[in-house]
Amino acid sequence: MTKKDIVRTISEEVGLTQQQTKEIVQKTFDAIVDCLVRERRIELRNFGVFEVKPRAARKARNPRTGQSVDVPRKHVVTFKPGKYMEAKVRDLDEMIDQLSANLSESTNPTDQTGGESNSGKPDPEPPSGRWDA
Repeated sequence: MTKKDIVRTISEEVGLTQQQTKEIVQKTFDAIVDCLVRERRIELRNFGVFEVKPRAARKARNPRTGQSVDVPRKHVVTFKPGKYMEAKVRDLDEMIDQLSANLSESTNPTDQTGGESNSGKPDPEPPSGRWDA
């Protein structure tokens, strides 16, 4: 999915023009970047945490030539997903596993092992925000 796809989806849901929505989305991204530069951390509830962390200087090796290369220290942005996002991705893994099991059952009719839907786990609590709508 690209930023243009995000803009199109939000525009249709909210009823704004794509140009208005594009400006809002871009301003949101700009605000996140500005906050990271100023405060080095931004926490978005039910989504995750972006944080600027220093990465130490190190020796690396050019894989093509095998020559040793000095890599200078730098700052990098890290992202730690929130609990809701992790739960949704975990559900995706379980759904793929279940589909694979169902496919193998349909190709092997002698195997009569039945699977439990949703692995017996309750759905994760929905977030209070609107980002997942």
